[in-house]
Amino acid sequence: MDAMKTSDEVREAVDAGHPVLALESTIFTHGLPRPRNLEVALDAEERVRGVGVVPATIGVVDGRPTVGLSPAEIERLATADGVVKASVRDLAPIVVKELSAGTTVAATAHLAHRAGVRVFSTGGLGGVHRGASESFDESADLPTLAALPLVVVSAGVKSILDIGLTLERLETLGLGVVGYRTTDYPAFYITDSGYDLDFSVDSPDEVARIARARDALGIPSTLLVAHPVDEAVQLSPELHDAVLAGALAAADAAGVSGHDTTPFLLDAMQRETGGRSLDVNVAVYRGNVDLGAQIALSLAGDA
Repeated sequence: MDAMKTSDEVREAVDAGHPVLALESTIFTHGLPRPRNLEVALDAEERVRGVGVVPATIGVVDGRPTVGLSPAEIERLATADGVVKASVRDLAPIVVKELSAGTTVAATAHLAHRAGVRVFSTGGLGGVHRGASESFDESADLPTLAALPLVVVSAGVKSILDIGLTLERLETLGLGVVGYRTTDYPAFYITDSGYDLDFSVDSPDEVARIARARDALGIPSTLLVAHPVDEAVQLSPELHDAVLAGALAAADAAGVSGHDTTPFLLDAMQRETGGRSLDVNVAVYRGNVDLGAQIALSLAGDA
C-alpha cells in the first residue's frame, strides 16, 4: 500500500488537467474553535466547487496522508481529540504510529506537489520569529516552499512574526513574491505590514503567466501571492499594535519562548480583541480560497 492516498476525484482531475486547489487542514484541526472549524472547512470546499475547481483538502487519517479528504474525514479531523499537527519532518513517524494529523503549510505543500496539485491556498505563512538571531527559530514553511514549484496564496505572514527578516529570508531562498493588486506586503490581520513589494499582479491570469514563465526558466521555487484582507475587514491597526505589544511583553514576563510563543501570542490576540481576530482569520482564509480557485482555473488553461 502506498504511504500516501490521493482521492479518485483529485487524481482524475490532475490527470485530465482540470483545475485543483490544495487546502490545508491545520486551520480546522488547530486554528479555529469548534464548531466553527468544521463550518469553515466545509464552506471552503463548497466555495471551490462552486466555480468549477476540485478541492483537495489535505490531512492525515490513521497514519495515511491523504490528498482530497472526504467530508466525513474532514469532520473526523475537525471533531476528534488527539489529532496532532504535522510538518514535513513529522509525516514519517505519524505514518508509522498510525496517528491522525492536521498538516501545516509545509506538509500540505509537500503532499500537494507529490499529488500533482499546483495551487494551494492558506491563511498565513510561517516565517522568521522575533528573536531569531538568538533562537534560530524559523518556520519549515520557508525552505520547503523554496524547493517546490507551486503557487501559494496567503495574506502574508502572521504579524506576530518578524516580517522584515521573513522577507529577507524569502529573497535569500529565491521565493518570488507578488502582491495581488498591491505592493504593500500584508500582515495577515492587517492589510499593510509597512513593508513594500517590488511587483504587483492585477489578475489570476497574470499570476498564471508568471508561474509559467518561472517553470520555463527552470526556477524550482514557489511563487507566493500576497493577498491582503479587505481594508474594511482588517483589525484596526491601532488595536492590533497595542494588543501585540502587550502580548509580547506578557510573553517575556512569563518566560514563554520557542514553539510556545506562537500559540501564546495568538491566544492573547483573540482574547484581547474579543474574538475579532478570529473573524478576520476566517475572512482572510475565505478570500484566499476564492483567489486560489481562480488561479487554478487560469493555470489549467495550459494543460
